Amino acid sequence: MSQGDISQGGRRDVLRALTAGSVVGVTGLAGCIGSPDEVGNGDDENFDTVQFGVLEPFTGAFTDLAEERHQGTELAITQINESDEYDFTIEYDDYDTQLDPATATQRADQAVQSDGAQFLTGCISSSSALAINDFARENEIVYTPGAADVSITGEECNQYVFRFETSTAQIAEVMSQWTADELGDRIVYHIADYAYGESVLEEVETRMESTSDSYERVGVTRSDQGSNDFEAFISQISNESDEADALVVGMTGSDLAIFLSQARSRGLQNEIPIVTTTGSFRSIRTGAGDGAYDIYSGVRYVPELETGDNQEFVEAYESEYDGDVPDNFSRVGYESVRMVANGIREAGSRNPTTVAETLPGMEHETIFGPNEFRECDQQASNPVWMGECVEPESGDLATVDLLEELSGADAAPDCAETGCDL
Repeated sequence: MSQGDISQGGRRDVLRALTAGSVVGVTGLAGCIGSPDEVGNGDDENFDTVQFGVLEPFTGAFTDLAEERHQGTELAITQINESDEYDFTIEYDDYDTQLDPATATQRADQAVQSDGAQFLTGCISSSSALAINDFARENEIVYTPGAADVSITGEECNQYVFRFETSTAQIAEVMSQWTADELGDRIVYHIADYAYGESVLEEVETRMESTSDSYERVGVTRSDQGSNDFEAFISQISNESDEADALVVGMTGSDLAIFLSQARSRGLQNEIPIVTTTGSFRSIRTGAGDGAYDIYSGVRYVPELETGDNQEFVEAYESEYDGDVPDNFSRVGYESVRMVANGIREAGSRNPTTVAETLPGMEHETIFGPNEFRECDQQASNPVWMGECVEPESGDLATVDLLEELSGADAAPDCAETGCDL
């Protein structure tokens, strides 16, 4: 077992058993990323194995989200390997990024240089994903990130990065419109003090300013990523609640779950409406308990959607994982692999540069229906929703009621405004 892999290799054993006898070794590719001839890319249409490196924060505050995304990734790989529609199989190795950009880069280097990966996927933390953006460009490796920071497909974009995860800009569009219309335009913010939190602040504020001439930022508080005590911040927000129409929270993972739980215990939901970017995630609703009741959230995905082949995905996911219900990161892992696999098939090549030239603007059938990585920034054109998390009729897990929808075209920023120059 290599240093960066998850112990015992359990996630790969089942997949490799499925593909045993049909895969070819790729260890000879180590350290050979470069031109098509150097990679041995299969342009002769006789290649039968593609190697992926799966980078996730399997330890740390995003562990549950990482496992959720990994299950979607694994399901897509299994389906592709069992399908007659693809004339190749996918092998993969897992690497623990530990929510650290330096570690993520080291694991990516191990995946490519030592283990022969031609494609990389994963990294829920925006800071880690941005580090892999640079690695993908420098090593000419196709990368599908799992993080939402706008700059990933904005000013830090490059030709090798394709994102199916919905960006903060897309979520901010529906959040800002709905908040301004329904709650008001005087906003106090609390964000996690890293790339994602700052992205939420910038994107929501920019859209609030364009939506309302009277927009006012009442205040901003910031907490370190991985914090577990938000009492001081909640007290400060409570003191400002009379001056604000809404609190916008830019956090995710256990940070947000703990914040919402502590906010509920202090009665903050009764003082000011709470609007989040990721409160609709199942893992956060589970972790927050009744702290998730009566909050609003931008929504990237819920399994009840009757779009595209989503219900087939839900059924396959529940069957594969003993009744587990897919959530946002499940669908991100799933479609990230499916769309890249479609690009490999269309290109007739496993060479990353050839695939990267094929994917932009290519139409795919997805859980959202027809979709594509836009040519201008290689961001998927995903629809978004505004939702309310409410107390359920039975059980403890908050229910997500969808309030408003924006199409992929309406949610995406204009190409001229992304900052991406391809």
